[in-house]
Amino acid sequence: MSEEQGGLDAGADAGGGAGSGGGGGSGGAIAAGGSGGGGVAGERKERHLSICVDSSRFRVETKPAGAGFDRVHIAHRALPELAMDDLDTGVNFLGSRLAMPLLVSCMTGGSSGGSRVNRELARAAADAGLAFGLGSFRSLLRDRERIGDFRVKSILGNLPLLANIGAVALRDAGAAAVFELAKSIEADALVVHLNPAQELFQGGGDRDFRGLRDSIARLVDEAKIAIIVKETGFGIAPDEVRSLWELGVAWVDLAGAGGTNWIAVEAYRLEAGPLREAAADFDDWGWPSALLLAGLSDCGVLGGSAGLRLIASGGLRNGVDLAKAVALGAGLGAMALPLVRALESGGRDGAAAFIERVAIGFRAAMLLSGSRNLEALRRGILGFDPEFLASAREIAALGGGGLGASGGAGGGATADTAALRGAGEGAGLHVADQGAGGLGAGEGADDAPQ
Repeated sequence: MSEEQGGLDAGADAGGGAGSGGGGGSGGAIAAGGSGGGGVAGERKERHLSICVDSSRFRVETKPAGAGFDRVHIAHRALPELAMDDLDTGVNFLGSRLAMPLLVSCMTGGSSGGSRVNRELARAAADAGLAFGLGSFRSLLRDRERIGDFRVKSILGNLPLLANIGAVALRDAGAAAVFELAKSIEADALVVHLNPAQELFQGGGDRDFRGLRDSIARLVDEAKIAIIVKETGFGIAPDEVRSLWELGVAWVDLAGAGGTNWIAVEAYRLEAGPLREAAADFDDWGWPSALLLAGLSDCGVLGGSAGLRLIASGGLRNGVDLAKAVALGAGLGAMALPLVRALESGGRDGAAAFIERVAIGFRAAMLLSGSRNLEALRRGILGFDPEFLASAREIAALGGGGLGASGGAGGGATADTAALRGAGEGAGLHVADQGAGGLGAGEGADDAPQ
């Protein structure tokens, strides 16, 4: 049975990098992690990290389609009638107010390199006023020797800390053992990650994925903290999103295609042979993140407050991508791989600089779209490439809605306006005015569920 990852920008992505021991600007932090600690699982996690950060040797991001954010266009306002000081980028998440709707997503742990990653990126997240997610703590179910890798709550203070476990590990260990571990590291929420694709191409990986939904349902029934369910780079279909909310899951992290492709990561660890060759056939597997968001919006799944319980990850690379994700209806965006790479090249200062770049881009996109706050950004005008729009409509149909469907999981959408209606032809762009009942309609950021 394998060690699930559930991190690194799988939208945010399953393995992770390592950070510098200190807080300065020195790079090469992950490579310096070595293989110390964690046994076989720790060595695997270190290898995951080294593969993910070395873009010159390893291609791990989904291509050629990518996440699809380049096919979504926020309407520019030449007369925004706003000043930068007018903008409110804050959002409520798990009882805390974040500086912007960004989660430093699930990374790693259980190895010496993973420990450094968690500490350094937790510090970067805390300095920026953001939530932070850990990688899977499955190894702690067998041996608590490296529990210190996951104890970063003191760094975050009142900001949310997300623990992480794979759905298969949850099924096999039971809710009580998992909650006890989450409590021991002072987690504010527990992320259950879904990674069947990664497991199938991992030597010794899991092959039995039965009973996972029931395990999540039991976990929710016994939960004393928020339960979040995420994929690890291939997305969650609209009907599955709806069913998870029906179980009582607090948030769903789509973790769509376009970020780290964990089949590709595992393939680099395989010996030459049929399994490695088959992995190459999955280069473009999964639901592209932006396309999935658009389809979910259109079929009504994101109606009312429900949309504010969805995290968009998988291929978000800058502040404009984050703005597009929020405009499409997400409550938060999440990133991992870019931060791990920034940490590797520039230490904690590099990670902090990357977060600042995202913040600058996000605020600029808000002002240039005339959006005073996140609610206004969700009500704005979006354009879509024609092919993208057609594909989003197909995804919407899978969600049981179809173009112009109202209602949805939250029951809050009331207008008949089609979320992705084409308002005129020409210039290869379809413009959708989301209006009061379109994408992400309903309550504002201040009213996001806790």
